[in-house]
Amino acid sequence: MIHSPIDPADAALAALLQLLKARDYHFVTPTPATHGLVLSRPDRREARKIEDVLGWSLPFGTSLLDREVMQLLKTAGALEEAGEGRWRSLFRVSSLGGALFLHSAYPTDDEDAVFFGPDSYRFARLIMSELSARPPAAPVRLADMGAGAGVGAIVAHRLCPGARLIMTDINPKALRLARINAGAAGVEAEFIESDGLTGVDDPIDLVLANPPYIIDPAKRAYRDGGALHGGAAALDMTRQALDRLADGGRFILYTGSAIVDGKDVLREALTGMAGAAGCAMRYEELDPDVFGEELANEAYQEVDRIAVVGAVFQR
Repeated sequence: MIHSPIDPADAALAALLQLLKARDYHFVTPTPATHGLVLSRPDRREARKIEDVLGWSLPFGTSLLDREVMQLLKTAGALEEAGEGRWRSLFRVSSLGGALFLHSAYPTDDEDAVFFGPDSYRFARLIMSELSARPPAAPVRLADMGAGAGVGAIVAHRLCPGARLIMTDINPKALRLARINAGAAGVEAEFIESDGLTGVDDPIDLVLANPPYIIDPAKRAYRDGGALHGGAAALDMTRQALDRLADGGRFILYTGSAIVDGKDVLREALTGMAGAAGCAMRYEELDPDVFGEELANEAYQEVDRIAVVGAVFQR
């Protein structure tokens, strides 16, 4: 379990989030494909406003940002030189449901990149819809498995404010940003560097997961869903979650499913796992077609489409 105190760099990033919130900063992060297309435009070579710096990851001149913002970014070690006397931010800041989230700058090529994008918004909507319709009985022990930037637990906290929150991730960089994001949102949580739920004590009343579901040749942890056309990570997380649920507990899963010849193989596998674990399952296709550009890759030659799905398991 990670209990290290906030260092000056982390404190500066936390202060940056508070400052941006006070200034009504707002940025919605698109897919990497959309981001790349926007930056390919002739008028998107250099930042003209703060959203260009902390949203679009554009290089900027030193006179663009005010002294307070620049000092926080420098203290955080969040700047890199971009040539010709310009700088680039190593982080992006995105808004979701009234909160701001730090995550990795574009492009997210690094193996330990902390991703945030349209899936984060859909994951948040699934959590809000489920917990609003079926509020958990207090007190709740909640684990956000593979938490990334911390979206799941932070969003869920609003609907079960008395919950004990635990965020796990195999990526120390993700846990660092999740801790900062949670602090800025006024959310207390425990942070465990773990592959899944290792290190989290039983029983768990509510588990959240948004595993990767794309086949990534680079095997980046935040993106690669593994075998079954990217569905293996979801099956592994489901197996762990169902093994650890308390009586009456729930597991909310958001992921993608490769539809092959009209067949949803992931749904069939999850249905079997739910039955074997003595759980009921509700399953919904949330978006019928995402990341269509992936179908051009050889690994997807059998795939009709990639659907975004939500599954809720109840013991």
